[in-house]
Formats: sequence, structure tokens, C-alpha cells
Amino acid sequence: MNRGMRIWNYFWSSFWFLPSLIVVASMAFAAVMIEAGSATSDRFLAQWPRLFGAGATGAQALMSTIATSMMSVVGVTFSVVLVALALASSQYSSRILRNFMLSRTTQTILGIFAGIFVYSLIIIRTIRSGDEGVFVPSLAVFVGVTLAVGSVVVLIFFIHHIGSSIQASAVISSVAKETINAIDNLFPEQLGQGPGDDLDDPMQQELPLLNWHPIPVKDSGYVQSVNYETLMRVARKHNIIVRMEHAIGEFAVKETALVSVAFQGQLTRGTIADLQAAFTIDRYRTVEQDAAFGIRQLVDVALKALSPGVNDVSTAITCVDYLTAILSRLAARQIPSMYRYESGKLRVIAKGPGFESLLTEACDQIRRAASGNVAIISRMLGSLQTIGSRTTRPSRRLVLREQVELIAELAERTVESPHDRSKIEARLAHVRSALETTAALDPA
Repeated sequence: MNRGMRIWNYFWSSFWFLPSLIVVASMAFAAVMIEAGSATSDRFLAQWPRLFGAGATGAQALMSTIATSMMSVVGVTFSVVLVALALASSQYSSRILRNFMLSRTTQTILGIFAGIFVYSLIIIRTIRSGDEGVFVPSLAVFVGVTLAVGSVVVLIFFIHHIGSSIQASAVISSVAKETINAIDNLFPEQLGQGPGDDLDDPMQQELPLLNWHPIPVKDSGYVQSVNYETLMRVARKHNIIVRMEHAIGEFAVKETALVSVAFQGQLTRGTIADLQAAFTIDRYRTVEQDAAFGIRQLVDVALKALSPGVNDVSTAITCVDYLTAILSRLAARQIPSMYRYESGKLRVIAKGPGFESLLTEACDQIRRAASGNVAIISRMLGSLQTIGSRTTRPSRRLVLREQVELIAELAERTVESPHDRSKIEARLAHVRSALETTAALDPA
């Protein structure tokens, strides 16, 4: 990702950028309407006197009323957004606030209200009467009234949108959809032939013998994205091996090793700058290249739901269901090997999540919080069975069986009712049988 693309992504992902564009567009639209009204003959406007026949004083008072009303609506809208953010933070998790802030619907509606306010101000400025002569942009005034009426419909829709967006199912579904999109981008369904994520690289025994030189982190923060093409290009150009020391989503501390480079000779400052520029580091994580962060958000929501103060089992079950959808999508994908070759030469040693780490991220904390909760334990067992049906890789089925045994140990230790325990044992037997089925396993 080059610098220009990073700057664009920064602006496009901010809360204020889209409303600002709408405000600027409203200013341009007001100028066009004024010029269009000036170019329209009085005879044409006189054909509809009830629509375009307002005098200078009446038109100015009308547009002033619209401008005042729009500022009041903008204030109410901001208040509603802040209340929704506070509610989402306390009810779900503070990590999902960016999902609300990045809502294009909310940004567009705020931009529309602010744009109508600016449009009205510009129209008021052009209305003249008295010694300077009389000028009333009748067409622009009529359009302003139309926009004001339309804003009522937009306000009603905004209230409906906020009410729908803070519902648990909508919040969880939004995070899951974003995470699945990240998985589709990071791990396409067709990756060609390769060793995959379950096999070791034959050269890794020789790597400790190389002389590694660290390249420092410029500023502390979370690794948001990595441009692997840049790393490959630099490695090819200087005939070096680049080893990532921080995976996407990890926190990198300033002056510690960002990457390590195996080479003979001396790297120039430009080469070091190119390697550092391949990493986007900021104060927060994003989901675009960090599927683990999407999983982390759903786990946080589930943990908050299972806390004694909330005790919302239904929301936790919904989180488990969507985590199942995410991991089922991942289970069928080939995760590229961390060893990246070009023309038979090792160039980059990447660092990133594998199936086991993402499964652990999704299951461990929810399992611990579900102590004695039969509904969550049963749903997690069903989840593991569903995920297992999406993969035939022995290594992935092995980690799924490990999670099943951890849940079995939890149930044996915390479920006291014999009836509930018998139901869980029956479910355990069924899931174990499903995961032990190894017919037609794909060794790749």
C-alpha cells in the first residue's frame, strides 16, 4: 500500500470526511441553482406564481427558518449518535465503536442535514432588496423548501436506522460480515499448489545459521497491514531474506525489531525506509488484513454477555453462531506457507495467523466463561462439528478434537446436573465420531 493510498484510506475511514464532501457539494449545488434561477426568464417563473412568487422578505424569512431548523436537527442527530455509542460501548464492547463511527448511512445523513443548512445560508446571502435592487433566486428557494421537506423523511429513516443498528444481532452480524470479507481477501479459495499452512519448510533448519540484522520500528502501535509485494521487491532487488518479526494485529514497540534481514554487506537508508514503509502502524487495529481482530470483537461481545452483570446467554449464543460461520469459511481455505519463494529462492518469511491460532482465539475465553452453562457448551460442541465438516485436513481436525476434549473436561468439572451431563455426553460422543471420520482425507 503506497503512501497516497494510505492517506486516502485515512480520510475515507474518518467520521468527518464524507459529511464534509456533502457540505462542499451542497455549496456547489446552491451556486448552480442561483445561476439557473438568474438565467430563467421572469415570464417562465410567472407561470407558477404560487411556487416561485415569494418576495425578498418572505424568501429570506423562509430560508432562515430552514437553516435554523437544520442546525437543530444536526444537534439532535449528534446527540442520538453519542447515546448509541455510549449504549453500544457499555452493552457490547468498546472495540465495536469504530463500526458505528464508520457507518456510511450515519455519515451521509449528517452530511445531508449540514448540507441543507449551508445551502440555506448561501441562498439567504444572495437575496437582495431595497437600494441594491431586488433579487430573489426563486428556483433556489423552491429547491430549498423541497430539501427541507425531504429532510423530514431522512430524519425518520435515521431514527429507524439507529434503532436497528444497536440491536445485538445487527452488531454481531456486521462484525462477522466484515471478518468474512477479510478472510476472503486474505485467503482466496484458489491459491494454487503449495505446501500450505500445515507443512514445514525444508530450509528452516538452515535459517538459524544465517546472520540476521534487525530493522527497527519507527513508531509504537499496532500493525494494521503489510505490503508483501514491497517486501518481495526489496528482497529480490538486494538478494536478501526478510523475516517479519511482527504479525498483523500485533503491537510493535518503537526501536524494537520490525523485520530481520539476512544479507551480506550493508543496507542503505533507502532500503531500510522501504522495508519500514511496507508496514502500516497506527494506534488501533483494523479488520481489513486482520481477521483475528474481527474474531476478537465477537469474543469480547460474548464475554460481556456471559458476565454476571449482564447474563445474556442469547447474545453469547449468537456470537458463537457467527464465529462458527467465520471459522467454517476459514476451514475450507488454504493458508499460504510463511515461507515465500521467488524463482526457487527464499525471499520473505512471513508471520501471520494460522487456523489453530484463530480457532484458539475464538474458543478459549468463551469456553472458560461458559463454566456450567449447558446452552453455551452444547452450542460450542455443535460449532466444532460444523467447522470439522468443512475440512478434511488431519492437522485441522486434530486441533478441533483438542477443543472438544477441553469442553468435555469443562463439562465434567462444572455441570452438576446428571440429566444435563448425560445430554452433553451424548453430544460429545456424536461430535467425536464426526471428527474421527477420516475417510477420503486430503493429505494436502
